[in-house]
Amino acid sequence: MAHVPASERRPQLVRAAIDLMTREGVSAASTRAIAAELGVAQATVHYTFGTKKDLYRAVVEEVAAQFIGQVRAASPGDGPFGEQVRALVLALWDAATGEDGRCVLLSEFATLAMRDPDVREIMLGLQHAIEGTAAEMISALAAAHGLTLAAPAGRIAVHFLSGFDGLTARHLIRRHPGERPDPETVEALDVLVATTVGLCLGEAAGR
Repeated sequence: MAHVPASERRPQLVRAAIDLMTREGVSAASTRAIAAELGVAQATVHYTFGTKKDLYRAVVEEVAAQFIGQVRAASPGDGPFGEQVRALVLALWDAATGEDGRCVLLSEFATLAMRDPDVREIMLGLQHAIEGTAAEMISALAAAHGLTLAAPAGRIAVHFLSGFDGLTARHLIRRHPGERPDPETVEALDVLVATTVGLCLGEAAGR
């Protein structure tokens, strides 16, 4: 393969690593396997990413950027505040459980983070970014409706994401990425939306 500047080689290797990890899992993505995925020498991976932590960070940041970008691009549509919250939640669900399998990949990294301090540091950064994005979107939607949130946006975001993470994990154990959720999961997701809207408005869920 012809010489490629490092500025171009890095994103190529990140994409190759993501494709490989998505297909075969994080544990399968050795530097040798990533190099073979792109058709370069193994030394190229070591040269571009000094440590495995650097590679993992680049992969997580790229997957997170794609995920957050997809959610930010979603439109809440028209209608009351609660309906628009639900529309955004469904867009988040589609992004998290889509056929590309990226959510499964992030879940694998989250599991690794429980025992690996380096991965934990990376995933804490991702958690902060996702919670911040959720809080920002909740605040913006409330402002568009002229509403004052009954609880801090950050607290609402943590409540929502804690439940959402559990539901996506449940779904991905029971279904393949891209498949529709079962009725119990749909019902649980509706309850999560209702409790989140209730927190925003200062109302009990279901009122």
